Amino acid sequence: MDTKALAERVRSGERRALARAITLIESGREDHRADAVALLDAVRGSGEALRIGLSGTPGVGKSTFIESFGMMLTGQGLRVAVLAVDPSSARSGGSILGDKTRMDRLSRDPNAFIRPSPSQTHLGGVARRTREAVALCEAAGFDVVLIETVGVGQSETVVAEMSDLFILLLAPAGGDELQGVKRGIMEMADLILVNKADGDLKPAAMRTCADYAGALRLLRKREQDPDGFPKALTVSALEEDGLAQAWQDMSTLTEWRRAAGHFATRRAAQAEYWFVEEVRQGLLAQLGRPEARAQMAALAQDVASGRRAVSVAAQEMLRRLERGLDDSPGTA
Repeated sequence: MDTKALAERVRSGERRALARAITLIESGREDHRADAVALLDAVRGSGEALRIGLSGTPGVGKSTFIESFGMMLTGQGLRVAVLAVDPSSARSGGSILGDKTRMDRLSRDPNAFIRPSPSQTHLGGVARRTREAVALCEAAGFDVVLIETVGVGQSETVVAEMSDLFILLLAPAGGDELQGVKRGIMEMADLILVNKADGDLKPAAMRTCADYAGALRLLRKREQDPDGFPKALTVSALEEDGLAQAWQDMSTLTEWRRAAGHFATRRAAQAEYWFVEEVRQGLLAQLGRPEARAQMAALAQDVASGRRAVSVAAQEMLRRLERGLDDSPGTA
């Protein structure tokens, strides 16, 4: 593959080239991975977009919010990319990837790009290569990149390590003050948006917003936040109410962090995090080699039959990896 030519097409904003580039980096083939690394190196530093991570429980209205919010941004002349991560089946491994169907209006907008991707076996609400897809979208000249997670719950914080702003969407009557002070995803959020604040649900949404606003005041103030942040707001993606205020607050927080130096510091820390993560995933990939699988299977049989303790067998496998898997599967 001519990765330099593909990189030039991505930088020129060609949508088909961007889609092909994301497919390349998501591939699990070793030869494709080499091309993907070359492609990412070729587009490095080509652009900078505001990265917004969006999380929330299933059914909270993430796709509806993204479509309404994205349409508002494109209406202001901004180019918006949406990276939607869809949960994969633990049985079949398949994913529906139906986010484009849900975002019918936004998918037809020439200033928007929507890319659904399967989470596969990666935990934390995002796909393993989502961070690299963000870099490609930046190189293609998009102003805002929205990262929609699968919505797995309170432990879903990995998206905060690849975004400049982390937005948590909640449903009306989703909890009280105690729910709000729970650690995990709550203390990572920069802005909490209570969606579906319309019709009969509006009073419940107002109460939920007040509960979480009170809970946020109990959390320890973060150095990277100005006074008044993080905050809770009500929005209605269906009626497109509150979206302008949410965008204004996002812009205010981003500008303050840039001026205070927190924006660049955060991105540097994220780059370091993903370097360590890439090394860790590379080490784990060694277990997928045929010889490693064979020795793992042999040691697993020893554990299942009671011939070895779990910790002893694990240490033995690690020693074999350090020696380059020289030992035969049945040796100690």
